[in-house]
Amino acid sequence: MSKRAYLFPGQGSQSVGMGADLYESVPAARAVMDKANEILGFSLTDIMFGSGVAEDASPSAAEILTQTQNTQPALFVHSMAVFAAMKGRFDAPDMVAGHSLGEYSALCAAGALSFEDALRTVRLRGELMATAGEVRPGSMAAILNMEDADVETLCADVTAEGAGIVQAANYNSPGQIVISGDVDAVARAVALAPERGARRALLLPVSGAFHSPLMDFATEGLGKALAALSINTPSCPVFLNVTAAASTDPETIRQKLVEQLTAPVRWAQTLLAMQEAGATHFVEVGAGKVLSGLVKRTLSRETETSAYGTTADLNA
Repeated sequence: MSKRAYLFPGQGSQSVGMGADLYESVPAARAVMDKANEILGFSLTDIMFGSGVAEDASPSAAEILTQTQNTQPALFVHSMAVFAAMKGRFDAPDMVAGHSLGEYSALCAAGALSFEDALRTVRLRGELMATAGEVRPGSMAAILNMEDADVETLCADVTAEGAGIVQAANYNSPGQIVISGDVDAVARAVALAPERGARRALLLPVSGAFHSPLMDFATEGLGKALAALSINTPSCPVFLNVTAAASTDPETIRQKLVEQLTAPVRWAQTLLAMQEAGATHFVEVGAGKVLSGLVKRTLSRETETSAYGTTADLNA
């Protein structure tokens, strides 16, 4: 029996205007976005849609949306608006996973977190991560066409040199790994990567060293928030970033959400585990089509994927 895996995107998938078409044409999606504005006490939809920001304004609408404290709730709300629009029209998921921030969307979709709790936590997470990036500046880089073990060795060698910490942060697909850490250490790893066999190594335009020990500042505040949160048993298995394994245990989920701040996102391993659990159709729910591409690169170009993020996608 074929199974459907729902995937929820994380930072990097955002774009100005996302969700505007859904807001105008799908009442269920509009209700989610209006509820988010009410909960937060400001218009998140204005940030998502770029409303009222002149083209030559500084900061631009794109820069405002890209601020971590805005990006995270915006992507979460967009995914949940799409998910609401899909209810009753598409089969429910047999399993779920989310990339970094997207793990909160996955947990909400599976009923483990309430929408209000997840939204407030995601907003706090974004604020804490943004502050962590100011307290201890870091950077990230993509390393292409290197084996996982070779990237890990590269990071360990650079860290041992004393330039700072650098580690694998996102195992996105075979041959696509993102590293994260201190600015000088990441720069050193980028410089060395081609000599170690990488086809390409490039710095990424991010505001902090996500999924590395440089995010330690954020763990205490997020941990306190998560400790006070009611987490329910999800309606289907949730594959967790930190372990790439399925869980339905609320306490395991709570613990791994804290660890996720400083631990790598094992996304390629997650997709393989979902396939092993019987997933044959991978459904991306939210902004962009990044995760669908990672499915094709990790599993097979023939793997069945769908991506829903706009009214046109839903009506196709």
